[in-house]
Amino acid sequence: MSEEQGTASAPQVASTPDEQTLKALAFVRVVVGKMEMNVEVNLAPDDGEGTPEEIRIEIEGPDAGRIIGKKGNVLDAIQYLTARAVVRPGDPRRHVIVDAEGYRARHEDQLSQMARRLAQRVATEGKVITFDPMSARERRIVHMALRDVKGVRTESTGVEPQRRIQIIPDKGGNPDKGTEGS
Repeated sequence: MSEEQGTASAPQVASTPDEQTLKALAFVRVVVGKMEMNVEVNLAPDDGEGTPEEIRIEIEGPDAGRIIGKKGNVLDAIQYLTARAVVRPGDPRRHVIVDAEGYRARHEDQLSQMARRLAQRVATEGKVITFDPMSARERRIVHMALRDVKGVRTESTGVEPQRRIQIIPDKGGNPDKGTEGS
């Protein structure tokens, strides 16, 4: 693999990226370069979904599927390491999001759709449904997807790494709906 494959041209963004953003971008480029992956790493385009506190990085190319890994584990590891390398004590806290070929957006959509289908079942049948253990990010997606669904509430139970979400019938219209401790 040539040095070019693990790197990419300067990102096209409206404003000049700050030091933390540039550091995150460089870190991910070095990691995928060391992995000898044929991908490009750029800042994700501003699609209106991010916030100024987020550093959003997109990985694209022939080896992007290998970067995702089984159930997104490799992508999660790269994201975790990038956040650890970039956000140091005393620095402003920034949320780092590393995505590959839109995997995270597709996964979030699928998880939200499944949660809504199961919530309809809970509301109809009146039985609690408990998900398999999930990451905090995945639990938040489910909580957010169901926050406005009538007839159900969500609750996180258990201790990491076995923390799960339950979808519970909500007959009384509980005002404390959702996100209990994510």
